[in-house]
Amino acid sequence: MDKSKIKVIAMDLDGTLTQHKEQLLEGQKQTLDRLNSKYKLLMVGAGQVGRIFNQMNKYPIDIIGNYGMQYAVYDKESENLSIKRDISLKVDREETEKIVTELRNKHGFLNYRGDNVEYHASGCITFPILGTKALQPDKLSFDPTREKRRAIYDEVCEKFEKYNVFVGGSSSFDMAPKPYNKYYALDLYCKENGYEHNEVLYIGDDYGLGGNDESVYLSDIPFLKIDNYLDFPALTEFLLEE
Repeated sequence: MDKSKIKVIAMDLDGTLTQHKEQLLEGQKQTLDRLNSKYKLLMVGAGQVGRIFNQMNKYPIDIIGNYGMQYAVYDKESENLSIKRDISLKVDREETEKIVTELRNKHGFLNYRGDNVEYHASGCITFPILGTKALQPDKLSFDPTREKRRAIYDEVCEKFEKYNVFVGGSSSFDMAPKPYNKYYALDLYCKENGYEHNEVLYIGDDYGLGGNDESVYLSDIPFLKIDNYLDFPALTEFLLEE
């Protein structure tokens, strides 16, 4: 990475800037304010842009959501987001249910609460191994190291060949229709806004096998790893030095 070439700081949210699904802390906001005075800031998320915006306490930042299926620009006058792209694709629910049921039967994931599959308006889907209404303690204790899901990750990818598959949360597989993933989203952003890849620095925590930041980590886009969101201010301090 050549720091002198960096113009855009792109980043993940959960685990990078905040605890999972928790609000933006004041210390992180102050760091964003400092970075914002020197760089263009961009949020690149797996969820919907509205949810990300609200979780960030409506911080003034452009947001890519749903792995690139959504894109919104912050409007200073309205102090809200202006949606520029919002793609929704149809899901073959019958085929999806069939594949998930086969995986459950093969690997013994038969005890679950709620629905077999979670469907999102975008066309993204979630295979919740413990079901859509699983209890939080059960989800947190199921696969904290992700070993169970990584053991069958290649098989799930093969079964869902039309999707990019991610090891999501603590007990799920998340899937986005191909070609959508965070690398695709960032590459498209660069093309639409006139940036080269080496002018963008991405910061993320989910860079291991099946992680939703892995596609960027393995690419030519400069990547800054973070393993504790509380380290964000210290980790990015070098970007503010002259």
